[in-house]
Amino acid sequence: MPRFDRNEARQKRHLRLRKRVVGTPERPRLNVYRSLNHIYAQIIDDTVGHTLVAASTLDPALRGQLESTSTIEAARAVGELVAKRALDRGIKRVVFDRGGYEYAGRVAALADAAREAGLDF
Repeated sequence: MPRFDRNEARQKRHLRLRKRVVGTPERPRLNVYRSLNHIYAQIIDDTVGHTLVAASTLDPALRGQLESTSTIEAARAVGELVAKRALDRGIKRVVFDRGGYEYAGRVAALADAAREAGLDF
């Protein structure tokens, strides 16, 4: 009997999403990766394959401020940080790539915080 692997199912969902969600120089892609202990966000220009901006709970700017790196508050902090860095680089509009994760909890908190900080998606 085949074994159900949640990560394989997520990767399949992500590949399906990536057929439609493509980052361009005018509107790069905001990608989210969520692990058990941390959350990562990158803004990527897919035409050249470069990461323009990145932030995570491992970032030195957030390292001492967070009580826990696996909470919704930590995801909000990462969303605010990635939006601030993007706005500093002149990036205002992005497309959101939830990475195959359900749009709830930490992923939704990161997206909402990035929107509130000024990113348009």
